[in-house]
Amino acid sequence: ASKLEVSMPTVIEVESGSTARIECNFYIPGNGSYTYINWFYIDRNSRVKLCHVTGGEILEENTDYKGRLSVGEDKALSISRVTMQDAKTFVCQVRAGSHGMGENRTELRVYSDSLPPSPHGGTSCSRLSLPLQIAQCVSRNSFPAPNITWHKNDEQLEENKEVKIMFTRTRESSGLYTVTSTLFAHVTREDRNSLYHCTVHYRLRGQRRAVESQRVNVTVFYPAEHVNLQVVPSSALVKEGDDVKLVCEADGNPAPVFSFYKRELEDNWQDLSPLADTNTGVLNLHDVNKNSSGLYRCQTLDLDDMRQLEKDVELVVNYIEGVQVNMEPSSPLWEGDSVRLSCDAYSPVPLDYQWRDAKGRKVAEGNQLFLNNLTFETSSNFSCKVMAPSVPGLEQSKQVAVAVQGKPRIVAISSPLYVRPDEVVNLTCKAIAFPRPSVHWSINGTTHEYVENQHIASNLTVRVNHDLLRAGAMCRVSNALGVIEERIQLLDQKTPESKGVIIVAIIVCILVVAVLGSVIYFLHKKGKIPCGRAGKQDITKPEARKDKTVVDVKSDKLPEEAGLLQGANGEKRPAADQVGQSVVRC
Repeated sequence: ASKLEVSMPTVIEVESGSTARIECNFYIPGNGSYTYINWFYIDRNSRVKLCHVTGGEILEENTDYKGRLSVGEDKALSISRVTMQDAKTFVCQVRAGSHGMGENRTELRVYSDSLPPSPHGGTSCSRLSLPLQIAQCVSRNSFPAPNITWHKNDEQLEENKEVKIMFTRTRESSGLYTVTSTLFAHVTREDRNSLYHCTVHYRLRGQRRAVESQRVNVTVFYPAEHVNLQVVPSSALVKEGDDVKLVCEADGNPAPVFSFYKRELEDNWQDLSPLADTNTGVLNLHDVNKNSSGLYRCQTLDLDDMRQLEKDVELVVNYIEGVQVNMEPSSPLWEGDSVRLSCDAYSPVPLDYQWRDAKGRKVAEGNQLFLNNLTFETSSNFSCKVMAPSVPGLEQSKQVAVAVQGKPRIVAISSPLYVRPDEVVNLTCKAIAFPRPSVHWSINGTTHEYVENQHIASNLTVRVNHDLLRAGAMCRVSNALGVIEERIQLLDQKTPESKGVIIVAIIVCILVVAVLGSVIYFLHKKGKIPCGRAGKQDITKPEARKDKTVVDVKSDKLPEEAGLLQGANGEKRPAADQVGQSVVRC
C-alpha cells in the first residue's frame, strides 16, 4: 500500500452491562508512526469527540462516556458498563504526518434480555366465551429480531382453536427491534394452578441463545362444587377449657359467603354467624365446656348462581366432673390405726387414678389408697389425680387431709450437752403431735419456735450458771391429749489447758519408762548385769543384802514362744529349762 489505511470491524455485538472493545488497526507506508488518534461517535449525523491520543497520553473529552473509556496499547477503544444508549457508530481517525489522515467506523449493537410478562386479571370461566389474555412478553433493542415461544407448565404451546398468540415487531430509530408477544387461551378450573412463561430466542456473536421469563399464574373464577367442615384440633381430643376452631372450606374461587349454625332442641338451629368470620369460613369457640358439644353446620352461598352447599360436623367436648374422695373410717384417727381412701369421678371416656402425697410424689395407682399403722409422720395431705388417657391434658385433682391424733412425743433433744460456765448456749427440743402442741421450759431464756406439719421445734437461748449445771433444763410438751417431759443434762466441759497438762504428763511418763528400759538392756548386753542359773535365790532369805537390786521378770509368752536365753557361761539353754525362773539375782 502506498497510502495510510485504517481498518475496523463493521459491526460489534455486545450484551448490556458488559465491556465493548472496538479495534482500530492502521497501516502507515514505510513503517512510519502516527501523529495522533481521535475517537468520535455519531449522534444524529454529527460527530462528538470522545478522546485524543498522542504518543502515550490520552486526553478524554467531557462527555457522557467520561470515566468509562480506556485506550489499550493496540489503540483499541474499550467502553465499560455498556447500556442500550451506547448503541451508536464509533469513528477512529488517525493522523500520520505527511501521509495525511485516514479513518474508519464500527457500528456497536447492544442487546438485553427480555422483560418478564405481566399477568392478566382473573375472569370467571363459567362465563368465558373468548380466549383469556394470559400474559404479555416484550423483548426490546435486539438485532436481529428475536423469536418468542410460550409454555404452560414447561410444555410449549402451539396455536390452535384454544390457544391464540399475537405477535408484533417494531424497528426503533437505532435499528434495533422491539418484539411483543401476547398469549390468549381458554382456561378451566384445572388451570387455577398452571404456570405460564415465555422464552426469547436470539443470536449473539454467532451463537443461539435463549432467555426465560418468570413464571406467572392466572386467576380463574369458578363456582364451588364441594364444601368441607372440620374441627381443629380433632374433635376426639377436645377437652373442657380448650379453644376450638370450626373451619369451613369450599373449592370455589372466589370463596363463597359462609354461615354457621348449631342444632338445638326440636331440630331448631341457632345462628352462630355473628361469632364467625364469614369471609374466611372460621368459627372460633373459646373456653368450651360440655354444653358446647353438639351438631354444627356450615352453609355456603355462591353469589354468581345463588347456589347453596352445606356440611355438618359433630363436636364432642370431653370432661371430668364430680371428683370425690371418701375416707373410711371418717372418725378421728389415732396412731396405729388404718384408713382407706376412695376416689370417684365421672367422664364419658375411660379414667385412670393416681395418688400423690403433699410433695407431689406418686404413692399409688388405682381409685383406692390403703394406709396402715398410721403415725404422726403419716399425717399429710393426699391428692387423687383423675386422668383421661385418650385425651391428653384432661385431668382433675381432689385433696384430702389425713390427720393422725395423739399425745406429744419428743423426737429430738440436745442432751447431754457439754458446756462451760458463763457460756451462752442453745437448747433444742423437737416434738410431734396432733392437735398442735405447745412447748414450755423450766428455766427462763429467749425462745424461738418452728412448726412444720405436725412437728414443732423450740430453741431456748440461755447463759450457763451453777444452778443450770446442777439441775439441767426441763422441756415440757403438751396438747389436749397428753403431756410429756424430758430433761436436758448439762455437763461441765474441762478447759483445754487442763487437758493439755494431762496429755503432757502421760507423754513424759512414757518417755521415762522407755529410757529406763533402754539403759537396763544396754547394761545387760555389756555384762554389767550377769544373769544365770547360779544367780537364782529366794528373796525372802535373811542373808540377802539390802543394797542388791532384785528384778522380777515375768514372761507372758509360752515356753515354745519364748526362744532361748543365754546363760552366764555363754551357753544357750532350751526354753524348758527356763520355766519357774521368776526371780533373778544380779
